[in-house]
Amino acid sequence: MTGFGCVSPLGSDFETTWAGARAGRSGATRVTRFDPADYPCQIAAECEEAIVPEGVEAKELRRMDRGVLLALKASQEAVSRAALPIHEGNRDRIGVAVGSGIGGLNTLLHNERVLLEKGPRRVSPFTIPMAISNMPSGMISVHFGLRGPNLAHVSACSSGSHAIGEGTEMIRRGQVDAMIVGGVEAPIVGLAVAGFSAMKALSTRNDEPERASRPFDRGRDGFLIGEGAAILVLEPAESAKARGVPALARILGYGTTADASHMVAPDPNGAGASRCIAAALASADLSPRDIGYLNAHATSTPAGDASEVAAIRRIFGSAVETLPVSATKSMTGHLLGAAGALEAILTIAALRDGVLPPTINLDDLDPDCALDHVAHTARPSRAEVALSNSFGFGGTNVSLVLGAPGVTPA
Repeated sequence: MTGFGCVSPLGSDFETTWAGARAGRSGATRVTRFDPADYPCQIAAECEEAIVPEGVEAKELRRMDRGVLLALKASQEAVSRAALPIHEGNRDRIGVAVGSGIGGLNTLLHNERVLLEKGPRRVSPFTIPMAISNMPSGMISVHFGLRGPNLAHVSACSSGSHAIGEGTEMIRRGQVDAMIVGGVEAPIVGLAVAGFSAMKALSTRNDEPERASRPFDRGRDGFLIGEGAAILVLEPAESAKARGVPALARILGYGTTADASHMVAPDPNGAGASRCIAAALASADLSPRDIGYLNAHATSTPAGDASEVAAIRRIFGSAVETLPVSATKSMTGHLLGAAGALEAILTIAALRDGVLPPTINLDDLDPDCALDHVAHTARPSRAEVALSNSFGFGGTNVSLVLGAPGVTPA
C-alpha cells in the first residue's frame, strides 16, 4: 500500500483525520443537513459541507452526487501520496474498486421530490447515473483515465474492506499492476436516519452527540451515522521499490465469510465473524499471537459489540489479555460502506507511528465486552501486525491483516 487519502467527520484529509483520531476527538454534531427535530436520532457525524475535488469544472460538480465528490477528493489525495504514474503505457493495467453500501440516496430523494412537485419532465437526466452505487468508482476511473477493471462492491458495512481484499487478490493473480480501492458513503439524509431509527439502530443521546457513540460501554444504545470516503493505492512491492516509492503498509491477509443467520442481526455467538478472522490469519499464514493490535468493527450496538467480542475471544483465547483493541467509530461515527476502508487507513497509521488511537466514551465497560481496550487516550505501541474487522447487514464479514512495511508476507 503506497498511498491513502480520506475525507471524514474528523477532517477533509488524512493528516487532519489522523490527528483527530490520535487526540480522541469526536466528529459528532447535531444534524445540519435537514431539520432533525422530529427524528428520534438528531445527531450524526458529518463531513465538511463544501467538498470540492481539484480540477473538476463547476458544471461537472453539479452532475455528481455528494458520494462521488467525497470519493474523488479522497482518491486525489491517495494517488498524489503514492506518486502513482498514470500514462498511456499503463492505463489498461490500473483498476478501481470502490464500494458503497447505499449509493446516491440523496440524489434519488431529491429527484423524487422534483417528480412529485414539478412532474416527470423536470427530473434530472443525471438522476440514475448520479445515484448508482458504482458511480464513485466509475468517476475515479474517468478522472484518472484508468482502463483496467472497474468494480463497486456493495456489501453494506463491509463494502470498503471487500474492495481492499478483492483488489489485493487481483494484484496477486497478476491481473493488474495497481488498484485504487476503498469505500464511500453519503447517507445523512432524512430517509436513512428515519429508517435506521425505526430499527432502533441509532443512538438517541441527542443532548450529547460527542458522547453518543460508545462501543463496548454498558450504556451504548446504537451507532452514530457518518459520511466520508477512504481510498488506498495498492501495488506489488517490487513495483513500488522499482520506482523508489516507500510502502506505507502491506496487506498480509484477507478473510471473508457469511453468518447465514439473520437479515441484520449478527450471529450472537460470533461464529461467522470468528471464521472470518481465522480465514484472514490463515491467508497471512500467521497465528493469533502474531497480531499486535486490533481495530474492531464495534459500532456501539448492544448485540453487535458483544457478538464481535465473542468472536475475538474464540480466536485469540488467552492472547486477548495482551491484545490492544480500539473502536475508532467512537470518534468517526459509522461510515457504513466507507467504514472498513477508513479503519484500515487508521490502523495503518497506528502501525506507522507507533500510536494506537483510543476508544472514547468507554466509561462503564460492559463485562460481556471485556478486552484490553485502548480507552480514552491513545497508547504507544510497537505492534507491526494488526487486524481490522468489518461486518455488515446480510451477515457479511471481512477481516484484513495489515502489516508495517518491513513485515515480510508469508
